[in-house]
Amino acid sequence: MTLFNFSALVAFGFVIGILGSVLGIGGGVFMVPFLVLALKIPIHQAVAVSLVAIVATSSAVASVNVERGLTNIRLGVVFETTMALGSVLSALWASSLPARAVQFMFASALFPISALMFMKGWRAFSGPKHETHAANPGACGKFDAAFFDPALKGERAYRVKNVLSGSMLSFFGGALSGLLGLGGGVVQVPVMTLMCGVPMKAAAATSNFMIGVSAAASAFVYFKKGYILPELAAVIVIGVLLGSFVGIHALYRARSEKIQMIFSVLTLLVAVKMFMKAI
Repeated sequence: MTLFNFSALVAFGFVIGILGSVLGIGGGVFMVPFLVLALKIPIHQAVAVSLVAIVATSSAVASVNVERGLTNIRLGVVFETTMALGSVLSALWASSLPARAVQFMFASALFPISALMFMKGWRAFSGPKHETHAANPGACGKFDAAFFDPALKGERAYRVKNVLSGSMLSFFGGALSGLLGLGGGVVQVPVMTLMCGVPMKAAAATSNFMIGVSAAASAFVYFKKGYILPELAAVIVIGVLLGSFVGIHALYRARSEKIQMIFSVLTLLVAVKMFMKAI
């Protein structure tokens, strides 16, 4: 590997680390298409490398987010149970699928995800500058929580609802993780914010807390089948770790509406390219 290639991969991993830690998605939504389209890596190997990088992202940011009170640990543990199950089962299935089938499913998953993220970001961006989802002071559910939000300069309390439905959808998030190398955060974050009423920052932090476990479970399956490229994964992980530490501070201090909208546009472009490659 040349110095230029090494530097380029580290830089790419750095960007992935920032996006993954800020949005709670792990970064696989961008990594897999880059590896397949730019580096011509076979789809199954690209998914395997992406899962390794997602584990690195989660490991780097989870402890910091827990310390700052952003992570809803109880909710994360419940969702992670079904998520890990879906992740392992789908990883076993994906390794036997043709590459074109995996690429088509990847693109099909990205289209609704990009639309969902854009609509949520646009509503928040065009609405009131101060969010008003604070929980009822009398609420004391076991999943309810609060955290200090520097962007709002105050404590943000929230009520968690629809936990059972959310945990069932977490199985689907885990399936995407093992099948497509997405990390599952692309499902978990919308589920927590739109269905369960969790604020974006807490949802991203809780997602990062969860996705490392499911990604590690899936990565083990791919490792046993010989799909992981150690040299490529190691170089990208270096950049991912560096970017994750930058993303931690961005998540804690910045508002994420603009980032969500940019993310949705990039996701749509990636979905179009992957769909064209699959057909």
